[in-house]
Amino acid sequence: MKTRFILALSCLSIVLSFGFVPKRENLKKPAVLVFSLTKGYRHASIVDGIVAIKKLGEENNFDVDTTENVKAFNLENLRRYKTLVFLSPTGTNVFNDEQKKALKKYINKGGGFVGIHAATDFSFEWEWYGQMVGGFFESHPKVQQAKLLLVDPQNKVVEGLPEVWRHTDEWYNFKSFNNSVKVIVKVDEASYEGGTMKNDHPITWYHRFDGGRVFYTALGHTKESYKDPLFLKQVLAGIEWTMK
Repeated sequence: MKTRFILALSCLSIVLSFGFVPKRENLKKPAVLVFSLTKGYRHASIVDGIVAIKKLGEENNFDVDTTENVKAFNLENLRRYKTLVFLSPTGTNVFNDEQKKALKKYINKGGGFVGIHAATDFSFEWEWYGQMVGGFFESHPKVQQAKLLLVDPQNKVVEGLPEVWRHTDEWYNFKSFNNSVKVIVKVDEASYEGGTMKNDHPITWYHRFDGGRVFYTALGHTKESYKDPLFLKQVLAGIEWTMK
């Protein structure tokens, strides 16, 4: 009997994490919802990302829920969250029309959005999403180390980051880039092989869009990234800025 009870609790925990989300009307702490559904390539680092974001929440006084269920995208549910974190979701035509309307209204009403890595490899069919996240993934070379550069070292969003540092990742090239975003980190294409953006290569950016606040970083392919203090500082900065 005890074994069955423990198994039942474990199953319930999985359902809550990836299927449904708890009601939050009576909770005081702000909350973020991490969405990581993949219909294409699935990054092995997603699990590490969830662990890292939950730890950031514990250390910085916000709750973290996770889901891979598109049914979570209804306005009644989304309004419980200060920010949505799209953690390397992949796929096209993942949301139906009603779910797209819910996400758009959430942003229109001032909701926050943080995209990590493959958030630009998602919803290619939806022009509004591409403009919101800032662009779409086009290609990438092999994982390798490269030099990152702060574009605006005085910007409070990147406070505490060095002006130049090296990081190992999968370096996305982008298409349909939204030039109205505020780029805060670039990658030096001379420091690695495979860049196609004429050495004007954005990696991290943010902007106010259609009523909401949006932050994106192309970093986060590797499992090691989610133990890298400089990368996690960017993720936290994006979450805190979009929750304002």
